[in-house]
Amino acid sequence: MSFNSQPSIDLKTQKYDRQLRLWAASGQTALENANICLLHASATGCEILKNLILPGIGSVTVVDDKIVDERDLASNFFLEPGHVGTNKAEAVTSLLTSLNEDVAASHRSEAPHALINATPQFFDAFDVILAMDLSDEDLIKLSDFCETNSKILISVYCKGLCGMFRIQAPEHTVIESHPENAVDLRLTQPMDELAAYAASFDLDAMDQTDHGHVPFVVILLQFVEKWKKEHDGKPPKSYSERNELKAQIRAAMRTPDEENFEEALAQLWRLASSNELSSDIRKIFEHPSCDVLTPDSTPFWFAARGVREFVNNQGQGQLPLAGKLPDMKSDTKNYVELQLVYRDKARRDLQTVMEHVHRLLQEVGVSENYVPMEMIELFCKNAAFAKLLNYRSITDEYTSPNTKAIADGLAMDENMAYYLVFRAASRFYAKYKRYPVGSGSDAGGDISRFKDFVSEWLESIGLEVDMETLAKPVTNYVYFKNKEVANLGALVGGLVAQEAIKMITHQYIPINNTCVFNGIASTSSVFEL
Repeated sequence: MSFNSQPSIDLKTQKYDRQLRLWAASGQTALENANICLLHASATGCEILKNLILPGIGSVTVVDDKIVDERDLASNFFLEPGHVGTNKAEAVTSLLTSLNEDVAASHRSEAPHALINATPQFFDAFDVILAMDLSDEDLIKLSDFCETNSKILISVYCKGLCGMFRIQAPEHTVIESHPENAVDLRLTQPMDELAAYAASFDLDAMDQTDHGHVPFVVILLQFVEKWKKEHDGKPPKSYSERNELKAQIRAAMRTPDEENFEEALAQLWRLASSNELSSDIRKIFEHPSCDVLTPDSTPFWFAARGVREFVNNQGQGQLPLAGKLPDMKSDTKNYVELQLVYRDKARRDLQTVMEHVHRLLQEVGVSENYVPMEMIELFCKNAAFAKLLNYRSITDEYTSPNTKAIADGLAMDENMAYYLVFRAASRFYAKYKRYPVGSGSDAGGDISRFKDFVSEWLESIGLEVDMETLAKPVTNYVYFKNKEVANLGALVGGLVAQEAIKMITHQYIPINNTCVFNGIASTSSVFEL
């Protein structure tokens, strides 16, 4: 007989406990259903896969036709001496699979160039394609395919002490962006139930114990209401007015360290926060996909439209209440009662939004089950921080460069110079069939040739750049010798994997669209190009 009264936890929950805390079961399910393709089994590419395999990505496929040689062992931890002379894709897959038995892994011993040009339909099976060190020509073709077929494409270059990656994706929506300080307490425009609850407390008549357990929400609402009565119904708006209110609250403390009143003073900043809709949620509400719903609209847009209907009608300009209450100094009775006030309002708002969504689904002849109740609830709880990202295609970036963004970046950020150097190196290779990696006595010659090449390219796209600002990055790139460094590959691999997980789970806010990591200066920059 077992005397263990602890509830059993399934092995999967134990295994993925940490990440379930980060993106919950819904995010884990999305991750486990995702299929990843890696083009070129570089050291950085393998590090990306490592960071996707460990949390349980659905499947990975490695594509590479190269043969492992001694030089590969210096930077790639997923290659061993015994792999020399074998296919690189097969070799790294054999070790990557050992990281997590739940992940399906396969390889294809074929040149990515051949697949992209001859059988692009191969990529139909994948959700995310990781393209390592592709030529501009191949990358543009792959970009066009991914744009047409709504695939996520992440192009990665990592040489020496610097790395760069670029995300291309279809329209990307985020409901759970996980912001800090995401609590909506409605202190500036309390609902009737909350105002009535706050008014039910008689602070002056309370004994010391009860006075010290009044929730800070009640304290703030009472003092704001008192202020409004003394100022023609106007709340404290200016900094000086809020300081005056703060003094009044402090004067009402019965002891110097009354914790609930200290909390009220610390939360006073919330009175300055606006109840206006954020630019991000307005962008979603004003999007054509929110205006015109069809049977082909995604569940996100039905939920968004339902919330918009609520805001414009029952919400009177305000989003549905999330209903979340932070920890605070209070006794159990007061906290539970206050929590019920917020939860009841949140439930009523959710019910109203669901009715809007179901009506919208009926109008276009789609089943109510098309938009899960859980998704509507998530949207109501997180609407204030929902996000819509539109990614420019790599083809557009390469054929119509955003010269203003590049020029602005160069003026403020050295890392923009490394972006240009990476781009120029690919073009250099396309022309000369080699990278600028002069060694020994020829190093200076390649530095000069590469500098002239960069200058001519920038001039051809209409950019006037003082080449002295690029001299150091050009020189550094040549001395990188087109080689990967293990520690930089691991770091950049972690960055790329993190962004890929954000894209797959639709949680947290991914970059848009280019990230440059400068290991020399230990800095990173994000550019929208």
